[in-house]
Amino acid sequence: MRLRHIEVFHAIYTTGSITNAAQFLHVSQPSVSKVLAHAEMQLGFPLFQRQKGRLSPTSEAQMLFSEVDKVYKQIHAVRNTADNIRKSRSGSISIGLTPALGFDLLPASVAAYRRSHPEIHINLETIHNENVLQALLEHKIDLALMFSPPPLSGVEQQVICESELILMYPNDMLANQPESVAINILENKELIGIWDSGPLGDMLWNRINQEGISVESNIQVQTYFIAARLVAQKIGLCVVDEYTAAGNHNDNVSMATFSPPLNFTLSALHLENKSLSKIASEFLQEVKTMTNKWSLKQHP
Repeated sequence: MRLRHIEVFHAIYTTGSITNAAQFLHVSQPSVSKVLAHAEMQLGFPLFQRQKGRLSPTSEAQMLFSEVDKVYKQIHAVRNTADNIRKSRSGSISIGLTPALGFDLLPASVAAYRRSHPEIHINLETIHNENVLQALLEHKIDLALMFSPPPLSGVEQQVICESELILMYPNDMLANQPESVAINILENKELIGIWDSGPLGDMLWNRINQEGISVESNIQVQTYFIAARLVAQKIGLCVVDEYTAAGNHNDNVSMATFSPPLNFTLSALHLENKSLSKIASEFLQEVKTMTNKWSLKQHP
């Protein structure tokens, strides 16, 4: 099958008709019919049967589709990569970031950068550790800002700053509202679990296991934001990064550091074989500057 055959077959299979496929591909219906007929002639078997006004895939088409879908997604990825490369040459920057940075640090960095670079187009995309490499390889993002990311083949990491995990708790849950606590404070407390949150969740869980602490975790969430909002409802405590803690602090919730601290890094990631553009480097410098200001503001 030629690439055009694959596109037309995929469009008809997923939309259910030649009319819909033509609209999806922005071509005429006769053009789609002609390509489909040519594909079936080359293959030596029909791909669709007309039933009640719709085209139904034959059993051969159903067997073929899974492989065609893989090729179609690869073609789409190539086009996305080419489009993103083109955009990167026209005064734009795309940044992947861990969701927690969206509360305070990145909005402040973007605002400061925009004041001196109003002509630059900025795209922010929340991303998780397991998706960073693919996004970089497809040039969907120029760089990623992540918490303690694992080593990735072909990816260079640059430490922006060091940070730490913070305990968030309802004011009336801990006596005297301590500002620093030992990890055993979690013993037999209702801890909102965020175990699938990547390196930071692993760090906390490892410390709990090392100390032999028994914790109750009847509520499991996927994001630090939800955990912080649940603490505000006084149904438990949680351990989150300091950016999430600062962005969700209110009069009913207190925060405490751990002693010894649970430290992690905020790192910038980009492809080793692709140097950062001047725009990306300047933005990254703004982030570094903002982390210093943020630390001074939050921990005078």
